[in-house]
Amino acid sequence: MLLIHPITRPQRFITGKFESFIGVSFAVGARRHGQPSAAGATRSFYSTAPVNPFPAANPSTSNLVRGCDPAVGCFSLSASNLIPVNNSFHTTTPSRFSIRSNSFSKMAATKDYRLLCLENPLLDIQAFGDEALLEKYGLKANDAILAEEKHQGLFEDLLQNYDAKLIAGGAAQNTARGAQYLLPPNSVVYLGGVGDDKYAAILHDAVKQAGLRVEYRVDPKISTGRCGVVITGHNRSMCTELGAANHYDLEHLKKPEVWSLVENAEVYYVGGYHFTVCPPAIMELAKQAASGNKPFILSLSAPFICQFFKEPLDASAPYWDYVIGNEGEAAAYAESHGLNTTDVKEIAKALANLPKENTQRKRVAIITQGTEPTIVAIQGEDEVKEYPVHSIDPAKINDTNGAGDAFAGGFAAGVVEGKSIEESIHMGQWLAKLSIQELGPSYPFPKQAYPGHN
Repeated sequence: MLLIHPITRPQRFITGKFESFIGVSFAVGARRHGQPSAAGATRSFYSTAPVNPFPAANPSTSNLVRGCDPAVGCFSLSASNLIPVNNSFHTTTPSRFSIRSNSFSKMAATKDYRLLCLENPLLDIQAFGDEALLEKYGLKANDAILAEEKHQGLFEDLLQNYDAKLIAGGAAQNTARGAQYLLPPNSVVYLGGVGDDKYAAILHDAVKQAGLRVEYRVDPKISTGRCGVVITGHNRSMCTELGAANHYDLEHLKKPEVWSLVENAEVYYVGGYHFTVCPPAIMELAKQAASGNKPFILSLSAPFICQFFKEPLDASAPYWDYVIGNEGEAAAYAESHGLNTTDVKEIAKALANLPKENTQRKRVAIITQGTEPTIVAIQGEDEVKEYPVHSIDPAKINDTNGAGDAFAGGFAAGVVEGKSIEESIHMGQWLAKLSIQELGPSYPFPKQAYPGHN
C-alpha cells in the first residue's frame, strides 16, 4: 500500500515570471492591485434553464457531452457546439445560458451559501495527445509554462480535434467544488475573474454541473484564463494563459449584490495565488471574518507566495484562523521570515502563534508532508499533533493533479459543518484519496458519501 497525501505544488521562478505548477496562478511583471474597472466593464452570468445531468436522453445533444456528471464538474464538449448569442456564447447542451449585461444572478443571497471562496478561475482543457502534438506547439512532455504567442492555437486544437475533458480549474475553484461535493446543495459560492467569451461559457457550465455557484467579474476585453493540458503516458504538459483571472478587482467584491453574499457567508476560504491579483479583496474578506467572528481559511498555495509576495501575505496573517500549506511552502515561509529552522513542527508552531486580530478563535496551522503525517499546531498549545495519511493501493492512483485542492475542500467542508479539527483533516484526506483516482482535479460520480472517521 502506498501512503498518499495531497498537497504537493512544485513551482519555479523563471525570468520575469513567477510560476506555480498546480492550481495555477502567475504574476508576470508588475501591475497595480485592486484597480477599478471601466464603467460597465463588469458583468455577471445567470443560468436560463436547469442542468440536465443526463444529456443522452436528448437525441439532439447526446453526442455533445461525454463523461459529464454533476459531481465532477467537467465534461467533453466540441467547440463546434458553441454558438454566439448577442455577441456572447452559450452551449447547445441542456444547460442553456448566455453571458449577459445583467449585473447579478437572479438567485437571491440566502443562508444556504455558508462557504465563500476567492481566487483565480481557469478553464482546464485536458486531452490525451502524442509527441506530434507536443512538437507542434514546442511543449515538453512533463512541464508547466505560461502561454506565448506560439501556443495560442493549442486551446482550440484540443477542443476541436481531441476528446478534451473540461474542468472548472484554478486551485481554489477546485477546492470550492470539493467542498460542495461534501456539503448539502447550495452551500458554496466562488468569486473570481473571467472574460466574455465561449471559454467562460464552458467554465460556467462546468461549475453548474458541480453544483457550485459562481459570481464572476466579467472583463469584456480580456479572455478567460485557460490551461491546456496534454497528457502523454504518465506525463502532463501544462500551458497556462491567466487572462481575465489576473484582473479581479475590489469594485466587483464591493458591489452590493456580491457583498451581500460575503455578509451572508459563515466561512471564508482564500487561495494564496490571489495575492498576485488583488490583495485588497483578500483584506476585505479577512476583516469581515474577524468582525463577525467567522472562520477565515488561507492556503499558502506555493513557496513563491511566501517569498515574493511577503508584504500582502503578512498583512493578512493576523486574520488567519486556519492556514494550510505543504512542507515546501512551510520551508519557504521560514526562510523568508528568518525563522532559522527547517523543523516542520517548529514552523507550524510559529505560524499558529503569530499575532492575531480575532482573539475569540485560536489559530490552527496545518502542514502536509506528502506521504508523511499531517502536522497540526494550535495557537497557545505546546503539543503539535500528527495525523497519518490515508493509504491507497498504488494501482488505483490515476492522477495526483489537484489532490491538494481536494484536501483543502474536504477540510473546509468540515469547518463549515462545525467538525473537530481531527475530523476535518480526515475529511480532507478522504476527498483527496477519491480525487487521485480520477483524471485531473475531479471527484467520482455517482457521488460518494463521506463515511466518517472511526
